[in-house]
Amino acid sequence: MAKSKAQITLTAGGAVLARMKAIGVDYIFANSGTDFPPIIEGLAEANAKDIDLPDALIMPHENAAMGMAHGYYLATGKTQAAMAHTNVGLANCAIGAINAATEHVPVILMSGRTPVMEQGRLGARTVPIGWGQEMRDQAAMVREASKWEYELKFPEQVPDVVDRAYAIASSVPKGPVYVSLPREVLCEPCPGAGIDAPLRMQPVRVAPPPASLAEAASILANAKNPVIIAQRGAGTAEAFDRLSSLVDQWGIPVVQYWAIQLALGTDHPMMAGMDPAPWLKDADAVLVIDCMAPWSPEIHKLRDDCKVIQIGQNPLYSRVPGRNFAADVSLTGETGDVIIALADVLDRHHADHRDVCATRHDAVAKLNGVNRAKALAAADAGAVDPMTKAFVSRCLSEAIAGRDATVFSELGCPLEPLSLSKHGSWYQEPHSGGLGWSFPASMGYQLADKDKLVIATMGDGSYMFANPTACHQIAEALELPILILVLNNNEWGAVRQSVTGMYPDGYAAKTNQMPLTGLKPSPDFTKVAEASRAWTAKAERAADLPGILRQAIAHIDTKRTHALVEVTIAP
Repeated sequence: MAKSKAQITLTAGGAVLARMKAIGVDYIFANSGTDFPPIIEGLAEANAKDIDLPDALIMPHENAAMGMAHGYYLATGKTQAAMAHTNVGLANCAIGAINAATEHVPVILMSGRTPVMEQGRLGARTVPIGWGQEMRDQAAMVREASKWEYELKFPEQVPDVVDRAYAIASSVPKGPVYVSLPREVLCEPCPGAGIDAPLRMQPVRVAPPPASLAEAASILANAKNPVIIAQRGAGTAEAFDRLSSLVDQWGIPVVQYWAIQLALGTDHPMMAGMDPAPWLKDADAVLVIDCMAPWSPEIHKLRDDCKVIQIGQNPLYSRVPGRNFAADVSLTGETGDVIIALADVLDRHHADHRDVCATRHDAVAKLNGVNRAKALAAADAGAVDPMTKAFVSRCLSEAIAGRDATVFSELGCPLEPLSLSKHGSWYQEPHSGGLGWSFPASMGYQLADKDKLVIATMGDGSYMFANPTACHQIAEALELPILILVLNNNEWGAVRQSVTGMYPDGYAAKTNQMPLTGLKPSPDFTKVAEASRAWTAKAERAADLPGILRQAIAHIDTKRTHALVEVTIAP
């Protein structure tokens, strides 16, 4: 007679994984080490005992593990787990943890810990790295990026610790948590009782009080020149559609300044571009939707009487030490929920402002139409050799027209020339700037929906930061048919722009000599991809790019393997 789960005893390593599956974790993105024997044995043991586990995916590099967990969350809204080995593995996870913390992405980050015991206990140190990898404070490497941290001390803690990690990571404001897993503890037996029980610690949900919603709605309804600045999208597909209707109804321009996610379709009549300067100078009310930095205080100035409403999971971004943007009203909660709640209250005011809204709508739409046409014309003018990034974006937009597609950009294709109209169709690198994000994040997104067309665009420097050999191996192994565009200008283009921005008349700008920015000679990136059997092509001429993109997408549609196009662009 088969034993019930309550009668089964697992190693703590297996119990950690089984509990993850029971509470809704689909994947564990793992890079293993010598501290992993109880984890690996636990996987085999649970499989032999017919216990459900998350899919444990082999990640050749920890940066890919964190990026894929990040991307999978963007696609599904589900918290996932990454597992690394001891201090060196955790160090490679740190950039991904910083990126996740900046963008409110929940990840359960786990790593091994060097054994405490030198002998006399299963799991004690057996090789020199057991001494070489020990740290006084291993968690310090990710502490600033973690909402909570803990070290598992006894095997019977497993259900409680896993539940707490999941609940805290998934609570508003969301973010990564860290759990250290000592090898000796993982080797000990853990009772099976409760391993497959429902989640016993639910994440915290937050919503703004009605009085604050009413105050914000009143400010927006009575404003003559309201402006919305959005960076991290609208939260959900429903809120995306609701925001689109709201700004159309009220005639409110939406600026997507340094956008991380799409909040409004790029061809929407209220889409007011990327530059807040023309709108902020006259604004008497600004609605800030989940923006870490909604404008630059050095460049943009508000009227003294301008009211500012900030909404988001953590509208004041409390984990950022210095951030002093006005917030006359702060509305905290899931961004999508807050947008919908605010729209419901605004509906009650619209009848009193119908004529003003219609007049403002026509004026804003006319101006936006002119500016949109100029932006597209400027992108088309980039059809020179070498090409501009804007032209590459324009060609990509035409290549994916009518497709259900999602574009990731890490210093790759800019948003403005693209024609995108759906929630979840655009993601840019986190504002923390941890490079090497776009490639693995796009793979995590593709893992969640292998039928969707997912495009990762990045600069040559960002591609190299992604540990591309590891990422291509993952794409082939997991059969992830992503399209990768490497926009190669043979330099750190963002650094060049920063230099010319600070010193427009400096020696570097005048002589066009930029020390510490060049990446010549450039590797042949197609050879890196070909090592993992990817379809590859080089687009060195503007006239060839549209056809090459069509070929790459046709390959993905028919062969279902990943493809890379290296595009030569201007510095």
